[in-house]
Amino acid sequence: MSTPPTSDVDLFADDVVLDPYPVHAELRERGPVVHLPQNDVYALTRYDVVRDALADWESFSSASIAFNPMANEALTGTSLASDPPVHTQLRATLTENLSPRALRGLKGGIEAKADALVASLVEKGSFEAIDALARAFPLEVVADLIGFTGHVRDNMLRWGQAAMQVLGPMNQRTAENFPIAGELYAWCSQVTAEDLAEGSVGRGIFDAEARGAIPPNTAGHIIHQYLGAGVDSTIAAIGNIVALFAQHPDQLALVRANPSLVPAAFNEVLRFWGPINTWGRLATKDVEVEGVLIPAGSQVAVLLGAGNRDPRHYDNPDAFLVERNPVDHLAFGYGPHGCAGQGLARLEAHAVIEALSRRVERLVAGPEVRIPSNTTRSIEELPILEVIPA
Repeated sequence: MSTPPTSDVDLFADDVVLDPYPVHAELRERGPVVHLPQNDVYALTRYDVVRDALADWESFSSASIAFNPMANEALTGTSLASDPPVHTQLRATLTENLSPRALRGLKGGIEAKADALVASLVEKGSFEAIDALARAFPLEVVADLIGFTGHVRDNMLRWGQAAMQVLGPMNQRTAENFPIAGELYAWCSQVTAEDLAEGSVGRGIFDAEARGAIPPNTAGHIIHQYLGAGVDSTIAAIGNIVALFAQHPDQLALVRANPSLVPAAFNEVLRFWGPINTWGRLATKDVEVEGVLIPAGSQVAVLLGAGNRDPRHYDNPDAFLVERNPVDHLAFGYGPHGCAGQGLARLEAHAVIEALSRRVERLVAGPEVRIPSNTTRSIEELPILEVIPA
């Protein structure tokens, strides 16, 4: 077994988090595993290696999904940061309310909400796509689903963003966001069933705790994940949908002509511009990956975004093509930790794509604004200067 090649890249440098794809390409060419001394991590760069590692929870543990010890400690006891068999039990309650059957009842309401929102924006003729659509829509959907009311509803965006920022290394972004993530953590540790709207999924999670389906005092952790893991990434994905359709009117035209392409279009958005490019794992033992050694106890950086653009797996990976339908993309992860909320994210995103493709012929966008972020790559501002309605 040999030692992997090294690179002096800093995965969390501002220019890299704003546009990771050139660095991903460079690292993929160096090897399937690259040691990055700047971050003290072993980066997995190619599709097959990323997918295999995500499936192998015994070698690559979720005990260290963040890149600093404080966040990993705070996440102890959540399904995000646990391995089977504990993970299996915690996740069952999370997914019970996110199963296709459970979501079927929400589908009509979510589609109607998306359509009404898009219709009102099209009528205005110009709008700010992130605040008015990418944030407004998922925040309302999740708030209604979990039963958030009052100040919690008002803090969802701040809390969701901070929960993702603190997964980075101990840089300035992480330090600034710890107090905000702490507010979410504190609220989740003392939330009761009565704090959540009647008939909501949040209430259902407390019911599961009451009947012993999940361990005592874990309902708050599970609710933390809906907000901490689900909101920021879905906002990013919906912002990316609008931006990519504005940039590629030919691709929007394909979906307009063939509405059955809606799920394929979302898969391609996720592959092309994944909301999350880097995720952590811990090597539980010496692991050999394609003849290269990752030593036991090492922090591993799983480069989901690099895998999604690997030319060994996808033809012409740097082109955005809605007909590609990459159902095997890595944006939701893979294996036992594949994103628990992906069904809900799909429901929301499909509803937005359907509404846009039905009501819009073309979107004329101004320059997008991005700000550096440790975990979620999202657009901060995207002015839609003109809507050419269908």
